[in-house]
Amino acid sequence: MPGDHQALLRGQKARITPQRRRLLIIGAILILAALGWGLFSVIEPAFQTRIVITTGADRGIYRGFADQYAPILKRDGVTLEIRNSHGSVENYQRLKDSTSEYQVGFIQSGTTTPQETDHLQTIAAVSYEPIWVFYRGDDTVNRLAQLRGKRVGVGVAGSGLLHVSQVLLGYSGITRDNTQLIEADANKAHTCLEEGCLDAAFFIGRPDAPMQQMLLNSDLKLMSFAQADALVQKFPSLSKVTFPRASTSVVNDRPKDDVTLLASTALLVAKDSLHPALIYLLLDAAKTVHLREDYFTQLGAFPNLNTDEFPVSNESERYFKSGRPFLQRYLPFWLASFIERRLLILLPFMAVVIGILQALPRMMEARIRKRFVVWYRELKSLEDEIWRTKQPSNDLLVEWRDEIEELDAQASRISVPMRYLRDVYALKQAISVVRERIAMAGVQLDERRSPL
Repeated sequence: MPGDHQALLRGQKARITPQRRRLLIIGAILILAALGWGLFSVIEPAFQTRIVITTGADRGIYRGFADQYAPILKRDGVTLEIRNSHGSVENYQRLKDSTSEYQVGFIQSGTTTPQETDHLQTIAAVSYEPIWVFYRGDDTVNRLAQLRGKRVGVGVAGSGLLHVSQVLLGYSGITRDNTQLIEADANKAHTCLEEGCLDAAFFIGRPDAPMQQMLLNSDLKLMSFAQADALVQKFPSLSKVTFPRASTSVVNDRPKDDVTLLASTALLVAKDSLHPALIYLLLDAAKTVHLREDYFTQLGAFPNLNTDEFPVSNESERYFKSGRPFLQRYLPFWLASFIERRLLILLPFMAVVIGILQALPRMMEARIRKRFVVWYRELKSLEDEIWRTKQPSNDLLVEWRDEIEELDAQASRISVPMRYLRDVYALKQAISVVRERIAMAGVQLDERRSPL
């Protein structure tokens, strides 16, 4: 019968078109791709066990630091791959290249002009780097201006020493036009001083380094910077330090007086893309290696964050305030890193899950309410048609009766939770109202047909 097919069709929505279905599929694919990419970007760097560091000359101060870091990092399963270089300037060039393999390196304060686009950050200042000037001759040299016209070793290309020595000599009016400034590494400069082919040379390094020990125990003279205060004012990246009398040898009273030196600061610098967990490990290594006192610093003076050459790592600031993160204090590095990285995924995921769980009851209720709305919409449509039709035909009355009975039968089969049974019976009551209206219309039709 017509009513059997008409029930629940009055308020039915149009089917989804093929074009709309394609758009929905494409949208779902794009959302899944974005979620997959985000998940991969978080998980992919979760487990790094390799750091590439650029240091300095094979037997230089920076290489010595890296050699001490390596076994400390190895205890946490991280391999430190050491790459030699000519020094600070080359290290800076390597690190600021975003495509290079280098992740960490040592840079001497005052040897570079950092830019925001370098994307580099300071992990810590780790040590003073004293600048030594050894010379030959009988005259006492305590001002760089006294080296005018002589043969002076100034370091090698790519080294921070070359930059610093030329700047200091420039303050004293010494240039390549009036003095022979010869580029030479530490070994060559030492040999030339001993053999007489150099009159003076700049060196850099800790007093306990092999090269410094050879120089300090030789017959060469060590310059004391009489103008140190003025030079530090002009070159703020340097510090004034004192090498105490008899530091080399108490027996031989070497040196025989306190010696005033200038010192750069060795900075441990990293690309800002370095994994935060590895920064904490490097800070632990730096603290182990550089915490001890020496002739120039008290116990605990290094490492520190007393530098403004590069932006300071956020992890470094947290480390110097409160130490390593909680998990890294009590768990092996690999496990702490694993958990921390997974938390970055799990916490947002749990937030989404909790939100969904909270929304599910409301979604379920809305879905059930929508089902009742559909029934009431069908019922209202039928009632409106009855009210609009002033003189229905017998066939139309039959169709209405069939439709209302179909609505009643289907309403009786609605499956909802117990707390919605009241709504089911409210719907059946509304159906009864419309059924009575159809019955009244039938009575009116019979009255019109009956003879007076």
